[in-house]
Amino acid sequence: MPPRPPAEPRFAADAMLGRLARWLRVLGWDTFFDATVHDPELVRRADAEDRVLLTRDRHLLRALAPRRHIEIRHDAPLAQLVQVVRVLDPPPPAELFLRCTVCNGVLSAPVDLDQARPLLPLGLRHDPPTPVRACPDCGRLYWPGSHVRRMRDALVRSLPGWLDAAGREGSAGANR
Repeated sequence: MPPRPPAEPRFAADAMLGRLARWLRVLGWDTFFDATVHDPELVRRADAEDRVLLTRDRHLLRALAPRRHIEIRHDAPLAQLVQVVRVLDPPPPAELFLRCTVCNGVLSAPVDLDQARPLLPLGLRHDPPTPVRACPDCGRLYWPGSHVRRMRDALVRSLPGWLDAAGREGSAGANR
């Protein structure tokens, strides 16, 4: 069955699509990714959790027949992301960088700078960036560093016009 456009997209990405999974998380979309999960378990989980399975593996699609899937046809992660957005046509997120790009956890509200300061790199402790958010699942800290601007620019170049309302200042991006 072709994927339907979800209000809140939820995905499961196969082992070949780790970088795509990170970009989907940058957009704030719940994306299961674990390179150690075997294909039958990945399909079972995607179907049980009503996730769109993302894969480049045609054999997986034929043999395991996931209910909702997109066969990814590009090599470059941003081209893969563009394909997903074009196929599903979801609304752009209101804000970027709300999920941990590593473990998919939902980032906390801004944390107290006095608590975050000792965990920040030495160069940022004197004048810490704001906001600093934490992943409650893996403990990583996120803040708006220069990479956030570069990632936002890459998204705007890849998806011109689509992100106009998303990713306003104050979004925290992955740093640690």
